[in-house]
Amino acid sequence: MQFLLRNSAFLIAGLVYIMISAYFTWNDQGYLSLFPVGLMAIYFALYYSEWTFLSLALLTPISINIEEWTNSFGLFLPTEPMLFGFMLLFTMMQFRKPFLDPQIWKNYILWAVGFYLFWVFITSITSSNPVASFKFLLARLWFIVPVLVFGTYIFRNLINVKRFLWLFCIGMTVVILYTLLQHASYRFGEKESHWVMWPFFKDHTIYGAIVALVVPIMFGLYFSKKHTPLVQAVILGMLFIGILGLYFSYTRAAWLSVMAAIGVWLLIHFKIKFSLIAGIALTAGTVLFFSWDAIQMELEQNKYEHTTEDFGERLQSATNVTTDASNLERINRWSCAIAMFEERPFFGFGPGTYAFEYARFQQPENLTIISTNFGNLGNAHSEYLGPLAEMGLIGMLSMLLIVAAIFYKGITLYNSWPQEDRETRTLLLSMILALTTYFVHGVLNNFLDTDKAAVPIWAMCAVIIAFERKLQALPKA
Repeated sequence: MQFLLRNSAFLIAGLVYIMISAYFTWNDQGYLSLFPVGLMAIYFALYYSEWTFLSLALLTPISINIEEWTNSFGLFLPTEPMLFGFMLLFTMMQFRKPFLDPQIWKNYILWAVGFYLFWVFITSITSSNPVASFKFLLARLWFIVPVLVFGTYIFRNLINVKRFLWLFCIGMTVVILYTLLQHASYRFGEKESHWVMWPFFKDHTIYGAIVALVVPIMFGLYFSKKHTPLVQAVILGMLFIGILGLYFSYTRAAWLSVMAAIGVWLLIHFKIKFSLIAGIALTAGTVLFFSWDAIQMELEQNKYEHTTEDFGERLQSATNVTTDASNLERINRWSCAIAMFEERPFFGFGPGTYAFEYARFQQPENLTIISTNFGNLGNAHSEYLGPLAEMGLIGMLSMLLIVAAIFYKGITLYNSWPQEDRETRTLLLSMILALTTYFVHGVLNNFLDTDKAAVPIWAMCAVIIAFERKLQALPKA
């Protein structure tokens, strides 16, 4: 009897939901029918918070920005509401009964991120557009607090790390397959490569960046341990799709970032000393400085365009600063960022204000056929020059400090981890290489204001923090 009553209740509730959804849809208010879905999400977040958190890895690649339809504000569904909810939920749980390991606050990554957020807050007060800046701060908080801070609790167990990486790889594989099928219908044309990943990704630059990020993770999953033939086949299939997606993204920065990751792997594998790397970098910098005029003359001879589909020619077009509109526009945005810094060197114009301010800093000789005064074609195109323009010199240094802390802690942790634990070491190395692809890519583009980049980046940082604590807790030999 109770079984019949319970199932009848579910049936009635389902019918009522269908009727309400039909009513809202008929009146062009279909979005209101998502309210029960929101209630279900809250239920699972409260009672299955660990799995709901891990589901972010699967949902992030397939999230959709409603800005494409609302023309008012950008919001990635379903991930950003989930992140905001997790930020509130975990914060309340922490205040009610602390569950975070207090030792994590000693980690340099959290110190660097904390200083960055502090400076975002300060420069939001002095901002030329405080409303935009505080919105920027709020968005940064709901990306960083639940994933980076509370992720250290979720990722204290290796099984959750593997689940997160697997789910993210699966989500990206779905998106890459969708994109390849769309692209194939246009015979893999270069022009179509800019938008065939829509609606999951805005354009091929961010798509290429995240595909480049996920490829080292797939390699890490494959080499981390001996798998069954079925699992091996699945990972190899994902790898094949990922490499195809990387190639047909036609994203030069993504290709170059993967090459940089291979270089970092070689440095780590052969245990090259930091002093030697610093010496080589200093020598290269000196040669570059004294040979700049000759190099610039050589670059001006480069006429390769990024619109070519040939891999070699497209790579060579990365240094075309004479006729390539994409490169010239990037230089235009960088020049604007530097000019904005020169006008407000200490506090900058405020976080999230570049798009509103850069137009008047454009010089006529820097304008290109794709230049705009409306801030609708991207931002400063750099994770480092963007903060320089918006938050001054300290803003850029705070971003560089985060990057330095991530790689110092990540590589130190990898080198210190017990040799016999091959699985953890391999996964740590794959995450270091994935982070390399993104922060190298960050010289040319910036995507940390989107869930596509923020969720995997801060999650991998949380893994490094959690596993440093795990290493400290291991019995000393």
